[in-house]
Amino acid sequence: MPKHSVVITGIGIVSPLGNDVDTTWKNLIAGKSGISYLADKFPSLANYDCKVAGFVRNEQSLIDEILTAKEQLHTDRFIHLCLIAAKQAMNDSGLSNSLPEQRDRFGSYIGVGLGGLSQIEKAIKKYDTDGPKRLSPFTIPSLISNEAVGWASIKWNLQGSTAIITNACSSSSNALGLAMREIRDGYADYVLAGGTESCMIPAAIAGFGNMRALSTWQGNPENASRPFDSQRTGFVMAEGAAMLILERKDLAIKRNAKIYAEIVGYGSTTDAYHITAIHPDGTGGIKAIQQALHDAQIEPSQVDYINAHGTGTKMNDAVETKILKHVFGQHVNSNSKRHAYISSTKSMTGHMLGATGAAEAIFCALAIQNQILPPTINLDNADPICDLDYIPNIAIKANVKYAISNSFGFGGNNATLVLKTP
Repeated sequence: MPKHSVVITGIGIVSPLGNDVDTTWKNLIAGKSGISYLADKFPSLANYDCKVAGFVRNEQSLIDEILTAKEQLHTDRFIHLCLIAAKQAMNDSGLSNSLPEQRDRFGSYIGVGLGGLSQIEKAIKKYDTDGPKRLSPFTIPSLISNEAVGWASIKWNLQGSTAIITNACSSSSNALGLAMREIRDGYADYVLAGGTESCMIPAAIAGFGNMRALSTWQGNPENASRPFDSQRTGFVMAEGAAMLILERKDLAIKRNAKIYAEIVGYGSTTDAYHITAIHPDGTGGIKAIQQALHDAQIEPSQVDYINAHGTGTKMNDAVETKILKHVFGQHVNSNSKRHAYISSTKSMTGHMLGATGAAEAIFCALAIQNQILPPTINLDNADPICDLDYIPNIAIKANVKYAISNSFGFGGNNATLVLKTP
């Protein structure tokens, strides 16, 4: 069976930086932060060590356009955000009004890290106060992760293969990689793929915080997420959704679709080392990048931009730097005349967990389209062991043909995507 090329023909995003692609991208390139005080939404956490988070704001009207008031009551927020981003991607692709006849050739692959935690919290409180018979029959459908693809499939009549990928911070990168393979191997022509996450409840924040994973920054919220900086204190938890339309390239060309980028490589490995910590030698991350480059049939020296996982935790940033040096050698040496640029957009969006890989794939596609690379903000004094070119604080213009996106998650999950100019 011949292999098909796979392109991105639609994108949609809702994030702490904005509720659409244009706003998010403009703020990203301007080096703006979407991080705010946690206590503004959760006063009960005012005295907690972790004081910042990244929230989606002013999105209710967008939800109202997609779901009735009754439907909103029966669905968790991660589904709401998913549908906002999915609608944008579908409209952007031009497929909303010209859907292909073979509905079973249009699939949906979505990454979700934690699912409907707010609905679980409500259900437990309801059970404790009113007893089992007072629980809504919509309790389970409102919170299980696969209802993200369920609702998206119903809204746009997508009858092809569907999957929810729950693989921690790698979830949506894995979803995109598997969706790409689905099209490339001939099992689908179109796939709505991406990720969504909204687990912003006090218990989840305390859970991550008590692991000492979250930022304990005490200054301005905008300065809290600071990957690769010597003063980094952990990652900033955030919510959001990012969705892409992947399409067979020949079909996209035939219908004269706008093409952002081509997805040409995917690698995925597991450290098999620790339930939360990355392997200190970076062995899994190294292999995932190498797999993705091999899949794309390119050499490390051909990569122009790397969107790093770059969470802002002490260990992760140091190990990712080690990984990049191992794979790319002198090609990431900032003293080299031509080298790959690196940045962590989590410095502005925060860490959207299951949605972040898809968001960063969109940022790679837009970097390719616009030939502009987003910065790593708050990189004021780089950690001496993080000594690569992370594009500190100000976006730069650059020639970008190939870009890669790294995602490393709890459980030792590693995923890398390679995108190129179409």
